[in-house]
Order: sequence, then C-alpha cells, then structure tokens
Amino acid sequence: MHSNGRLPFSLDNQLAIVTGGGTGLGFAIASCLIAAGARVVITGRRLDVLQEAAAGLGQNAFAEPFDVTDSAGAQEFVEHIRAKHGAVRILVNNAGTHVKKTLEETTLEDFRGILKTHVDGAFSLTQAVVPGMKQNGGGSVLFTASMSALIGMPKIVAYSAAKAAYLGMVRSLASELGADNIRVNAIAPGWIQTPMLDAALNGDPERRQKILSRTPQHRFGRPEDIGWCAVYLCSPAAEFVNGAVVPVDGGASIGF
Repeated sequence: MHSNGRLPFSLDNQLAIVTGGGTGLGFAIASCLIAAGARVVITGRRLDVLQEAAAGLGQNAFAEPFDVTDSAGAQEFVEHIRAKHGAVRILVNNAGTHVKKTLEETTLEDFRGILKTHVDGAFSLTQAVVPGMKQNGGGSVLFTASMSALIGMPKIVAYSAAKAAYLGMVRSLASELGADNIRVNAIAPGWIQTPMLDAALNGDPERRQKILSRTPQHRFGRPEDIGWCAVYLCSPAAEFVNGAVVPVDGGASIGF
C-alpha cells in the first residue's frame, strides 16, 4: 500500500487524455492506463480510427477527435472534455508526424510542420489542462520523446529538433509546476515493434541489423513496454519523479 492509502500503481478512476491514441504507441499507452484503472480519452484527427480503437479498448475509452495542430482550439477542446468526462488528471503528449529527408531535401515548410504538430500542439494542450490540474490538487503530464533527442540520427533533423524541444519543455515545466503537485516527465522510446517501424525497415535488412546490433537486448521493444512505463510515471509509485526522461530502449542509447 502507498503512503496515501492507494495501491502504488493504481490510476483508479483518473481521467487521462492521450493524443495520437488511436494507433501505435498511443494506443498501447491508452491500453495500459486503462488496465491500471484510468478512464482514457483518445484523440486524433480520424474519428473512424478513434472509434475502432475505443471499441477495442473497452468501456473506459472515449473517442474524441481533435487535431493537435489546432492550437487555438486546445482550450475549448479541454473544456469540452472536462464538461463531458470530468477533470483531467493525466495528459500524454504523444501525437506526432515524421519526415525522413536529408537536410538539403527538408523544406522550411516540412520543418515547421513537424514543430507545429509536436511542439506547438503539446504546448497548447499542456497550457490548457494545467489550470484544472492546479484546482484539483495536481496531475501528471507526460511527453513521448525519442531516441533522436538523445543520440544523433541522420535524415530526421526536424523530428530530432522537435523531440529535443520536448526535453527542454519537460525540465522547465517540471521546475515551474512541481510546487502545484503537477509532475512533468518524458519517455524516450527506442525501436519498438509497430507498423511504422515495420514500414521503415521493410526491405532494409542492413538497417534492421544495425539497430539490433547496437541494442544490448538484441531485439525490438513491444508497444506495451512504453505503456507500462507511462503507467508508472503517472502513478503514486512515481510521486517524487519529476523532470525525468526515461529511455525505454533495451539499452540502445547507452549500448556499444
């Protein structure tokens, strides 16, 4: 039992928003949060994808479409969620897009588009949920960062810049909001077995082997590896963990 009387890893009846929650890592995070007792609003642009995902996740999942690039609409969206589902205790900034191009090929439009989705989107939603968290005695904000924020990787300069920006946001916000019992942390996933990874490695055995050879556990991660880390970071068990960036990568960021 935790000192506050709750089970240490329980998220019983807490309401979470997971952006990009209909597919991939977002879906896995939502699934694990629900398994720990949370009610989860999954957001994304495509209602049909969200509805199918929510049906698979069960009665504690709610599909609420929202485009994170609509920064001006973030406040209204959070108010809608609060009115319909209750106070938001957990926000997972997970939605993202990806452009794989060389520096010369990357246009300023590409670069700004990636930043708009990752950085502007996460900033606006975090800004929208924090006042309610303060009123309700605290909360947890989680960012899905990346290996590319920790090590240099070619042909993803915009994505790397966006994920590195997450780390700055995490540290600054953890410092600013800690006194309000709002904890801000990040997970840096390694190479996780998702359709996106499969597409990236399809027909590229050399790259697949390079990744595995620099991962001490010599395998790819599972989506739920990210989900269970999210549960921990949002739970009472991690109530003194603030401003942390947790690599979940089989040791790849430190491997040789």
